[in-house]
Order: sequence, then C-alpha cells, then structure tokens
Amino acid sequence: MFIEELIIDGFKSYSTRTTVGPFDRQFNAITGLNGSGKSNILDSICFVLGISNLSQVRVGNLSELVYKQGQAGITKASVSVVFNNEDKSCSPVGYETHDKITITRQIIIGGRNRYLLNSHNVQANQIQNLFHSVSLNVNNPHFLIMQGRITKVINMKPQETLSMIEEAAGTRMYENKKAGALKTLEKKQGRVDEINRILSEEITPTLEKLQRERANYMLWVSNNNEIERLQRFCIAFEYVQVKNRLENKNQQLEEMETELQTATEAIGALTAREGAIQHEIKDRTAKRDKQRSQELKKLEDEHSKASKEAVLTESKLKNRESDLEAHLESRKQSQGAFDVLKRQAEQKRKQYEKEKSKFDSLAEQDATVKKEIEKAQWSMQALTAGMSAQQASEGEGEGKSLREHLLGTQTRLSEIEADHKKKRAWALRA
Repeated sequence: MFIEELIIDGFKSYSTRTTVGPFDRQFNAITGLNGSGKSNILDSICFVLGISNLSQVRVGNLSELVYKQGQAGITKASVSVVFNNEDKSCSPVGYETHDKITITRQIIIGGRNRYLLNSHNVQANQIQNLFHSVSLNVNNPHFLIMQGRITKVINMKPQETLSMIEEAAGTRMYENKKAGALKTLEKKQGRVDEINRILSEEITPTLEKLQRERANYMLWVSNNNEIERLQRFCIAFEYVQVKNRLENKNQQLEEMETELQTATEAIGALTAREGAIQHEIKDRTAKRDKQRSQELKKLEDEHSKASKEAVLTESKLKNRESDLEAHLESRKQSQGAFDVLKRQAEQKRKQYEKEKSKFDSLAEQDATVKKEIEKAQWSMQALTAGMSAQQASEGEGEGKSLREHLLGTQTRLSEIEADHKKKRAWALRA
C-alpha cells in the first residue's frame, strides 16, 4: 500500500483545493523555492496519519492548520490521501476487497475534528488500527527524520539504534500495544477484584437477604390468598344463610299478608254486621219512640180533663221528653263512639266474642225492659182508665188512691228506663 494522490484544501498555505500526484511507488522528491510550501505537503501527510505531536508540524494547536487561522474567510481545512491497495499481500486487514483507500481528515475552526474512510465517518482509533495493521505509526519518535537530525542519528548508541530499528520494523508498536494491553489488563483485573469484593461483601448478602424476604413475601402472598379464599367461602356461606332467611321471611310475609287480608275481610264483615245491628237498633228505637209518642199523646188526652193530675202528668211527660232528648243525644254520642270503634276495630277484633256475649245479654235485658215497659204502660193505661171511671163513680178518695198507684207505676217506669239507658251507655263504652 503506497500513496497515490494527495488532495489539500484550506490547509496551511493552500487556500484552494490542490491535488498533488500521482506519486511514484519507489521514490518521490518535492522541490521548489523557499516558502513555496514544500514542508506543508509533508505536514499534511502527517496530519492525515494522525500525528499527535503538533510541534513536528510546527503549530501549537489544530486551528493554526487552517489557512490564516480562518481570518481569510476559510473556516475549515481538509486533507485527503488516496492509497493504492492493489497489492493484496500488503493490504490492511479487512480491506482486501478495496483497490484504493481514501482517508480524509477535516478540522473546523472551533475544535471540530473528524475522519472519513472511503467517504464514511469513522473514529480516530479505527484509522490508527488501519495504519498499525501495515506497520505504520506516525507517532514513533523516529518516524520522521527532520533536517538537522541526521548527525544525531549517526551518533546514536547501540541501544538507541536498536530502538530506532524496532520502530522502523514495527515491533516497537506491538511492544507499546502489549504494554498498554498489560496495563489495561492490570486495571481491568483491579476492577474485577473490586467487583468480586463488592459481590462477596455487599451484593451476595443483600441478594441472600432479598431471597429470604422474597420467600417471606411469597409465604405472605400464599397466606393472604388462602385468607381471601376462606373469606370468600365465609361470605358465600353467609350469603346462603341470609338468602335462606330472606326466603323464609318472604314466605312469612306472604302468610302474614294472607292473614292480614283474611283479618281485613273479617273486619269488613264485622263492620257490615255492626252496621246492620245499628240499623236494627235505630229501627227498633224509632218504633219504640213512635209508640211512646202515641202513648204519651193518649195519656195527655186522657189526663187533660183532670187539673192537678194533668199538670203532674204534663210535667212528667216533659221530664220524659227531656229524657228522650237525652237519649237521642246519647244515641249521637253512641254514633261517635261507633266511629271510634271502627278505628279500633283491628284492636277489638279479639274481644269481639266477649262483646258479642255482652251485647246478647244486653239485648235480652233490653227485651226484658221493653216487656216491663209495655206491662207498665198497659198498667198505666188500665189504671188511667180505671181512675177516670172511678173518679166519675166512686168519688175523690178512691181517685187519690188510683192516682198514687199511677204515680208509683210511672216512677217505676222512669227507673226502668233510666236503668236501661245506663246499661246501654255502658255497652256503648265497652
């Protein structure tokens, strides 16, 4: 592999793109006047080869390699070297298929620096490895023998000469790589020892602790799952029990609704029967009142002729009328009590039989009282008629005895009616 062509653009004194070549494979010489840029061609080749000692190219930093350091409007410098790679026996490793290899290095004012290998961006170490594979190391001390160093080379000691020969042969490069590799191995071994120490002292105990904690956690998760499963069983059991109780309650509710409906129908029947009884009572009372009014009218007609007896009879009749009014008022109160009884029908349902027996007994007593009243009325009529006849035939003495007997009979009748009213009022309250 040898240089075939050199392209310089913006590097040192070359402001415009300049192509140098083609180069001869055996021997090349660059001639010209002082200041014509002969040394800059060698500097550009060293620049592409990746020289690290910038003093050998006579600059202090990379930005000085740009034409007039960018003051002339040129802000970048690039150098491309075209290598002939037709001889595959001397070809770099991995590039045997390329007949030409173009390496470009470019710098820009501000510090940007990049390499291109066959127009592809690559890292600097990749370029160095390519040159090292063909025993080319621009950073060797004796890679370039500058003007004025020939005498120094001639006067070298054997050890220095051996070093120069090793550098020229390329073995020193591998020695340097070996030393660097050993240093790297030592550094890596130190890191491995540190990693092993961290593993044994920190990570392994922590890992064991985490494994124990994981085992405890898995046990806790298992127990928690078992608890949740048992809780679900308990909830399902409680749900079944509650569902059964709900079904029983629904059945009981249906039975209670049936009983309530039956009780409501019974209450309605009782209410209807009670209304019929009250209607019957009203009819009987109306009949009795009508009979009484007729009897009283007859009595008033019969006793109107007698002065004292008529006045007494009229007063008694008035008393009886007031009693009748009180009885009617009592009937109204009884009607109000009947409304109360209707509201309390649900509570009095169980006492119906008892009240019915009481009512039957009162009805019997009422019939008895009616019979006594009728007897008393007939007796009064008979006495009144007898009194009238005797007053006309026998005189005043016997008339008084008949009046006294009539008064007694009327008093007895009043007591019977008062007793009947008390019993009826008691029955209505009950």
